[in-house]
Amino acid sequence: QVQFVESGGGLVQPGGSLRLSCAASGSIFSPYAMAWYRQAPGKQRELVATIAHGGMTNYQDSVKGRFIISRDNAKNTMYLQMNSLKPEDAAVYYCKYCPGYVCYEGGVGSWGQGIQVTVSS
Repeated sequence: QVQFVESGGGLVQPGGSLRLSCAASGSIFSPYAMAWYRQAPGKQRELVATIAHGGMTNYQDSVKGRFIISRDNAKNTMYLQMNSLKPEDAAVYYCKYCPGYVCYEGGVGSWGQGIQVTVSS
């Protein structure tokens, strides 16, 4: 079992910034990758960004240049720095732990409980 503590969500005005954190604990075994997903009301959950075991990152096109994913292996914690936020970024953001070197779409893993991000003036 993997447990997660997600933090950093909330309400921000368009153009603002937020930093999400996801601290994982429990059955964490190296190598592992992590990812952020999001789900807006009435929409399917979508992949936002991934960070591989070795640190390689990948982003959804709509967030490239605005979001930065990172990880602190010593703390088993992943971050998502979100800049220049837009109303369309509003969603519940979920972190995912993926056993192995990378996170695959639809692959096995454990999910955080989700954290709300609201972008509104």
